[in-house]
Amino acid sequence: MPQAQRIIAVANQKGGVGKTTTSINLATALAACGRSVLLVDFDPQGNASTGLGIEDRTHNSYSVIAGSSAADAAIQATQVPRLDIIPTIVDLSAAEVELSDMPDREFRLKMALKKISKQYQYVIIDCPPSLGMLTVNALAAATSVLVPLQCEFYALEGLTQLMRTVEAVRAGLNGDLQMQGIVLTMYDTRNKLSAMVANDVRAHFGDLVYNTVVPRNVRVSEAPSFGQPVLIYDLKCPGSQAYAALAAELLRQESEVA
Repeated sequence: MPQAQRIIAVANQKGGVGKTTTSINLATALAACGRSVLLVDFDPQGNASTGLGIEDRTHNSYSVIAGSSAADAAIQATQVPRLDIIPTIVDLSAAEVELSDMPDREFRLKMALKKISKQYQYVIIDCPPSLGMLTVNALAAATSVLVPLQCEFYALEGLTQLMRTVEAVRAGLNGDLQMQGIVLTMYDTRNKLSAMVANDVRAHFGDLVYNTVVPRNVRVSEAPSFGQPVLIYDLKCPGSQAYAALAAELLRQESEVA
């Protein structure tokens, strides 16, 4: 297997912006494009694990960074060919406190992934909705950051905070960390505010913002309750088509960089 081309942290300290949905469906779309992908559920809520129908979480991202499980023992195959996952459990929330007493506390995830990332072309890390030690671990391990941004009033304010954290991690922990891009989510064509926010974000960040916009779509919301990515639940719905387009845009981006 080739060495991982990208370890992408999907991050935003605001909850409810489509972060886990983006992690699951971007990973699924990349796998559908023939790439080998590992999804790391690094959010104590465990929604990425639930959204892929994972029930056995004996070995998980918490036990991996705590040192009680080897990373390769925590990897599980999913229903999606070429897509594996390291699931998580709610105990991961305790790691925010426990990491403070661990050696190399900012690099626990990086050290774990170093042993397995060469098996995959893409590693996607679903971060928690905070800027705490778990997110710092993800950013220290990542090669790039993908930011899902909900088209709502306070979007830019939250994005500014995240950018400051990314810069701090780049300066002190991971000098190679790059911005993969910003993807606009939950876009409502009936709402003028969505268009206004999209225009503002593009004016501020230019080419960092993907052309693909993920619309509000009930099928995207329904899919996790069936333990499926929306691309499997309903391939033809607007949400599925958007995530397929996002994966294609990301792969073009990677090709141009290469």
